[in-house]
Order: sequence, then structure tokens, then C-alpha cells
Amino acid sequence: MNPETAEATLSIGEKITEAISIKTIFTIDAFGLHIPITETVVWSWIVMAMLVVAAYLVTRRLSDVPRRPQLLAEAMIEFFDNFVCSLMGPAGKAYAPFLGTIAAYLGVANLLPMLTPVGGFGHEPLFEIKPIMRDINITAALSVMVIVVVLVSSIVRRGPLGWVRSLFKPVAFMLPFNILEYAIRPVSLALRLFGNVLGAFIIMRLIEALMPVGIPVVAGLYFDLFDGILQTVVFVYLSTIFIAEAIHMEAQHE
Repeated sequence: MNPETAEATLSIGEKITEAISIKTIFTIDAFGLHIPITETVVWSWIVMAMLVVAAYLVTRRLSDVPRRPQLLAEAMIEFFDNFVCSLMGPAGKAYAPFLGTIAAYLGVANLLPMLTPVGGFGHEPLFEIKPIMRDINITAALSVMVIVVVLVSSIVRRGPLGWVRSLFKPVAFMLPFNILEYAIRPVSLALRLFGNVLGAFIIMRLIEALMPVGIPVVAGLYFDLFDGILQTVVFVYLSTIFIAEAIHMEAQHE
């Protein structure tokens, strides 16, 4: 390998390492603890603020004769309600707001990097929005939220004693496997979302480094747009299935 090739390879490696690193923006000192606030947390706050502002703007002037923004919001809510209820039955109405909020957050968070200006011809973009879900802490938090809802829903549906008895079904020796399932599912959800988003981000970085003009724009339509939407759908779909099993399918063992 000649020196120029080695230098180019090192440069690409450094760019990827810098891209996947998560920087600490500032630290909160409270009760003797030093809590680092990373760039992914800050962008998560920005996404949540965007959703809150959008919800306020759409709902501040609701009317019996809806205008276009209200019509769009109502159509989206109705579509999502029908989607959840098709998987969970009538009980899905109670879970649609929770799952819809996750879908809205993931959808905006996964598509937000598309707002990064395009660089090229030796010029770096003015700013860069990196995928929030490349942080395993964010995907783990979302997955824990889902499994807590699954656990609480199962206990409420069956009662504490009924839930404990369900851990021994269909046969008693399934107890450790049924308990382990509550740990495996959130890990699977978190790693699937984290791995796919991070993998797509690294691939885009490689494409940008090797073919900086033209190709990244086309590739971004898949890795940024389509893959971002796909990961949102997969996460929400699996979450819905897990909750549906907690409130319906376990009852089949009784």
C-alpha cells in the first residue's frame, strides 16, 4: 500500500470514527452526580419540542368544519387507530396514543438527518444532524418503555396472581424462559433499531468518502428516507405485537 492510499484509508477511518462518536454537550451537576448531556439527548429534546409545537399549532383552533391541517391530523390519527386495532382488537384504542407518540418521535428523529446541507467539492456542510438512534442509550430507553407497558398490561389484564401463574404455562418448566422473555424482547428491540440505524449511517459515510458527488444524494433516498421510515414501522409493529400478546394471547393458556 502506497503512502497516499494509506493516508486516504486512515482519513476514511478517522471520519467514520468521528461520525459514530457521541459528544457530550454539557454536564449537569446535581446531588453530587455529574450527568453528561450528549448531542443525541439534545436532539431528542429538539424532536420532542417540534412535536409539541406541531401538536399545539394543529389543535389550537379545532372546529367542526376542519381546515387542511386538522383534516391531515385526523386522517393520520384515524389511520393509526385502525392499524393498532387491527392487531390488538378494540383494546388497541387505549394503546394507540402511546404507540402513536413513539411512531411520531421515531419518524421525525429518523428523518431529521435529511435536513443536513449537502457538502461536496472539498467543502464540508455548514452543519450536520446525525441520527439520534445511533445512540444505544436512546433505543434502550424506548425499548424499556415498551416492555414496562407490556408487563403492566399483562398484570392488569390477568391480576397479579394470574400473571404469576401465567409464567408457569403452558408447563411449569417454562418459568425461566417466560421470565427471560421480558429481558430478551427489549434487548432485541433496542439492538435492532440501534444496529440498523448505525449501519446505514456508516454506509452513507463510506459512500460520501469514496464517491462524494452525486451518489450520496441517491443513496440517501434509501438509507436516510426509506430506511428511516422502515425502522420506525418495524419498531412500532413489534411493540404493538408484544402488547397484543400481553393482553390477549396469554389468556389462551388459561
